[in-house]
Amino acid sequence: MPIRTPGRGAADVAAAAAAYFAAGGWLACVHSPDPLAGVVAAGAGAGVLVRTAGSILQRRPRVCTPADRVTLVRAVLVACVAVLAVSGFLGRQPPETLLVFLGATAWALDAVDGPVARRTRSASEAGARLDIETDAALTLVLSCAAAAALGPWTPLIGLLYYAFSAAGRFRPALRKILPPSRARKSIGALQPGALLLALVPGVPAAVGAAGLLAALALLLFSFGRDVAALERTAASEPVAAGTAGTPCG
Repeated sequence: MPIRTPGRGAADVAAAAAAYFAAGGWLACVHSPDPLAGVVAAGAGAGVLVRTAGSILQRRPRVCTPADRVTLVRAVLVACVAVLAVSGFLGRQPPETLLVFLGATAWALDAVDGPVARRTRSASEAGARLDIETDAALTLVLSCAAAAALGPWTPLIGLLYYAFSAAGRFRPALRKILPPSRARKSIGALQPGALLLALVPGVPAAVGAAGLLAALALLLFSFGRDVAALERTAASEPVAAGTAGTPCG
């Protein structure tokens, strides 16, 4: 049976919030150009954490598995990266080494929560969704941070996931579950790595831009392939239903 700790969800979320309040608040105070910018930066980071915390608190029963705790740590790191990204943008400063370090740590931990879930037999659909949302948040934050150095096109990398999710609200076919794909997973995991490379101080802008353009092209290919597959599946469903003898009239 899955190993869980019922009743710990709220406590784990509270611990994550406290960690962000301390770390994110300090980063906002130290790295923001003025108090108002600090408030905005801290709010951006809080938005990242609130989304993750809300996902756990909405569960019934309200449980937090060992893998979820790893993801919560990642969410706190992503929230801190958001603070630094917004502070740098408002202060018109280039990305800092600390931002790259925190982002790289959050990215590396993505390779931890999966094995933890399998080892503790605590894998779940809710945990997988939480992990995907955290990956998407990290990519979005890093892509926005890269805009300061490489131009306003880089957030496209982070916004594609949210655009796909939003499209699913209007196009039911896009809400279908996709089969597992090693290519999709690899391309998704590549995005934060390419963004982090572009954000490393001293990396030539041309090198960073080339890497991000390649990553964006792969991401567009991946999303395009998935959309085409989902649309083909949706188009074939009425035919399949008709051949099975769907009542009519």
